[in-house]
Amino acid sequence: MSQGQTRLTPVLKRLRRPLSLTWAGLIAERVVHAFWPLWSIVIAVAAALMLGLHELAQVEAVWIIGTLAAMGAFYFAFKGAMRFLWPNRQEAIDRMDAALPGHPLAALSDQQAIGEGDAGSEQLWRAHLRRMEDRAATAKAVEPDLKLSRRDPFGLRYVALLGLVVAMLFGSVWRAGTVTQLGVGAVPQVTSGPTWEGWIEPPAYTNLPSLYLNDQEDSIRVPQGSRVTIRLYTDVGDFSVAETVSGRTEDLGAATDTEQEFVINSDGTLRIDGPGGKEWTVTAIPDASPNVAANPADLEVTFDGQMSQAFEARDDYGVEGGKATFTLDLAAVDRRHGLTTEPDPREPIVLDLPMPITGGRDEFSEALIENLSEHPWAHLPVTLKLEVSDAADQTGASEALLMDLPARRFFDPLAASVIEQRRDLLWAKSNAKRVVQMLRAVSHVPEDGLFRSDTAYLRMRVILRRLDTLVRHDGLTDETQAEIAEALWDLAILLEDGDIGDALERMRAAQERLSEAMRNGASEEEIARLMQELRDATQDYLRQRTQQAQREGEQGGQQQQAENMQTLDQQDLQEMMDRIQELMEQGRFAEAQQALEEFQQMMENLQVTQGQGQNGESPGQQAMEGLAETLRNQQGLTDEAFRDLQEQFNPGAQAGESEGNEGRNGGQGQGQSHEGTQGQGEGQEPGSGQGGDSQTAEGQQGGGLAESLADRQRALRQELQRQQDGLPNLGGETGDAARDSLDRAGRAMDGAEDALRGDDLAEAIDRQAEAMEALRDGMRNLGEAMAENNEGQPGQGQAQSESLGQFGERDPLGRSQRGLAGDQGEFTARDDIYRRAGELLDEIRRRSGETRRPEIELDYLRRLLDRF
Repeated sequence: MSQGQTRLTPVLKRLRRPLSLTWAGLIAERVVHAFWPLWSIVIAVAAALMLGLHELAQVEAVWIIGTLAAMGAFYFAFKGAMRFLWPNRQEAIDRMDAALPGHPLAALSDQQAIGEGDAGSEQLWRAHLRRMEDRAATAKAVEPDLKLSRRDPFGLRYVALLGLVVAMLFGSVWRAGTVTQLGVGAVPQVTSGPTWEGWIEPPAYTNLPSLYLNDQEDSIRVPQGSRVTIRLYTDVGDFSVAETVSGRTEDLGAATDTEQEFVINSDGTLRIDGPGGKEWTVTAIPDASPNVAANPADLEVTFDGQMSQAFEARDDYGVEGGKATFTLDLAAVDRRHGLTTEPDPREPIVLDLPMPITGGRDEFSEALIENLSEHPWAHLPVTLKLEVSDAADQTGASEALLMDLPARRFFDPLAASVIEQRRDLLWAKSNAKRVVQMLRAVSHVPEDGLFRSDTAYLRMRVILRRLDTLVRHDGLTDETQAEIAEALWDLAILLEDGDIGDALERMRAAQERLSEAMRNGASEEEIARLMQELRDATQDYLRQRTQQAQREGEQGGQQQQAENMQTLDQQDLQEMMDRIQELMEQGRFAEAQQALEEFQQMMENLQVTQGQGQNGESPGQQAMEGLAETLRNQQGLTDEAFRDLQEQFNPGAQAGESEGNEGRNGGQGQGQSHEGTQGQGEGQEPGSGQGGDSQTAEGQQGGGLAESLADRQRALRQELQRQQDGLPNLGGETGDAARDSLDRAGRAMDGAEDALRGDDLAEAIDRQAEAMEALRDGMRNLGEAMAENNEGQPGQGQAQSESLGQFGERDPLGRSQRGLAGDQGEFTARDDIYRRAGELLDEIRRRSGETRRPEIELDYLRRLLDRF
């Protein structure tokens, strides 16, 4: 044995396992390369037979395709056998050696050719062999090359494999055996297994599984309306179907039809006559009608008139939807005063009942939440009827509940009177004349303190004048009736709630009463009552802050210090009050008192959140500030005209100290001093004030003072015209609406000036009120136009806290305002809440089905679904 063979032999013994694997890989590689067409044909034929394609084709076509497949299989088997060469051991050694660096196995089988007998040369040769032995020791099995992309560029082997997978899923191995029945002259064989099949499919809304009729016992109970499908797989006449469950009298087919369908409508029998036939007794379970019930004792009404009526509904398969209908109980109405007239026709109030977002709907409890305070039937007797329906269009109704339509209550006498006249106006248009008389009587020579502010009085005068004009010209339509009713509602809210100062005082008083109750050791019931009073007063205060931001606002260029601003989140506020109540219930009054003081300080530091704009002001912002200044000047001028009108009816008053006047100088918005000196207040244009005699003696007020007011009104009109000329070029419908509103304000100012020069202060006040309303509309539309033009431009439009507050980015709670006046925001509409909740649940379900997500995330999503 040579030296090389001596060194290679032990190495190969150590590499026996990887050498064997490499040799097996060579065999697999050559088998795949030689015989892949053969097994592709075999797989394709097997898939076709399992799918039963031979049953759909003609016998001749099946024989032709089968012959071609057999010839192709024989050809590729012969060709593969000719190409296949069994690998020997040396080929496996060469494959493994080729994968090693330096081919060590080949080197170990070499012999020294030069320098044999030289000691140095032999030593070098032995060192080389030792290095090759070390490399050979690291040898591993070489993977075979099983790729066929070059031999099968069209992927025919994958097409055959796909067909086999489909056949295994949707076909049957037994169907391949039916190919023997296609031979010419073959005797038909009786198939093993059923020669008929049937299914019973319950209605989809029941969520019940379908029943395989062949597996059912003698008795079957299924929901009424289930569909039966029967298929007969033999010659016509071998089987027939008889049934008494459908009650069919028309469109009856033959009992021997190979495919039959009908619906189970009643109890009866179902029978299949013939070899292997069967009979069943069928019980049809009727779908029960849903039912709903509500308890009048569960009705809750909040201080602002929002009702919450709890109800319970149930159905055997689930409630699909429902509605609540409020119908006026005319017989129970106290037909007095404005209600003696026959009411105008009005449709019942129909509200959708809320359905559960998660869980089943077969039995649930929910609450109908709605605020119907502004409806004409507020506080009038109504009947509430709840109605629910299921997927089978069956309905169930509750007993009629007799109640007064829940709505907000007004405790201020004047506000309650305004709401009563609003109700009478909406009751029937024929009451309009009576409403005018009542409002005129209420506002005639009002007592001191009857109106909270001059603004409330002016609003009533404008409403009264508008309604009187409509009545005299027979112009009261449904639209104008709704406009007047809305204006009366806003006036009543203003009279009832007052301004932000009143709301703050009520909240402070509630805090003081609660604090005193804690110090005096009041009972738990008293503390709970005072705590609820504090909650209501706080909500009222926050609502007033929001309304103040919407009505008055602040100048967009103001910079407020961050430490003087505090934005509260509604949830944080609720948690703080809950914490106070929890401390009181635990008897920890010292801590509760400290938390109450912190709460009071936080509420008084509350600031309306403003967006931080750029250092410079855009032309639109400058125009908005100018219009805000014009509005304030017009307000001051109107207040002074109103005080002058009061002094005409109080000749004995001195220096403007008549009843209802605010101080000797007229208070905020003063234009000219009532003390006979020219004063420049917030409502006076610089340089436009006219000095003159301020005597209040009867017969002297129509001269210099009225002329001064007229001149200042004219100057204000000219300033508005200058601002209109300098408006930025804002296109769109909102820009045109802003210009139209400012034009309307200008015409109203012209009318006010003419009335002042004619010494008709009442007419002037009405025209000034119209001018202020038009200015507010113009500023609102201008803000919308600016927002549309700035859309998509970062950094613009955020420095605005416009004077009407309608354009503010945030309300006092830091929530974004998604609309202007009348928009309830994104979290106050119940439909938006349910819609958003449904979208979140759908997104959670979608993500939980994505298996590529981390397991910890999937586990969290599943726990969310289990909880909700």
